[in-house]
Amino acid sequence: MVTTPPPLLSVTGLRKQYADRVVLDGVSLEVSPGETVVVIGPSGSGKTTMLRCLNYLESPDDGVVKLGEERIGYDPHGKRLPEIGIARQRERFGFVFQRFNLFSHLNARDNVAIGPRKVLGLTKDEAYARAADELDRVHLSAHAHKRPGQLSGGQQQRVAIARALAMRPEMLLFDEPTSALDPELVQEVLEVMQELARAAMTMIVVTHEMSFARDVADRVIFMDGGAIVEQGTPDEVFGSPREDRTRKFLAHLKR
Repeated sequence: MVTTPPPLLSVTGLRKQYADRVVLDGVSLEVSPGETVVVIGPSGSGKTTMLRCLNYLESPDDGVVKLGEERIGYDPHGKRLPEIGIARQRERFGFVFQRFNLFSHLNARDNVAIGPRKVLGLTKDEAYARAADELDRVHLSAHAHKRPGQLSGGQQQRVAIARALAMRPEMLLFDEPTSALDPELVQEVLEVMQELARAAMTMIVVTHEMSFARDVADRVIFMDGGAIVEQGTPDEVFGSPREDRTRKFLAHLKR
């Protein structure tokens, strides 16, 4: 008998509101180890807010987020953690932003090594060795000594991915990682993400790149109005969507 492993990420009833605007309205989902989940939907549908609430970059107003057996934002007794405790939990996630957020005065190697040195306590040599491994993983070994200003946007985003990987996270969160790139640079970033998916890195990817969602996702989630409207395999969501809102969104993309 085949047993299904427990989810790596479990989210129940996630809610977030700003003034009188409900941004997340009871979002619940599970993500299995090694799964690539792609989140699509119109602007303002709550995709980015959901992502930021998973690792408590923003605190949800209600709901439970668990990574493995640990509830994010809380100690084992259900008491809210101070920021230093949440920061420790946040290390279990890697986050890749729209904007690369690299240190402009540091070269690629030092941008990748600074987290392992300052946060994880690795020695300089250990952090540099890890940085070299991760830069090689994103095909940037030859550019390790270049500063961000000497790199293309696609190369900078790949450094940002290497930086996230260097922290050895249990899952990666991508917030529209190609939206700030010129069209000709998008593919080099998507190819690295595809390699990570093949290597069974657990990922949640918010993106407008529908080809990536079709080709790489194990599961596609469509969000609208702060809620998950529909989810399924790429063939199910793109080929035969059940919900009218999903059909309208996909039809609009084809115009």
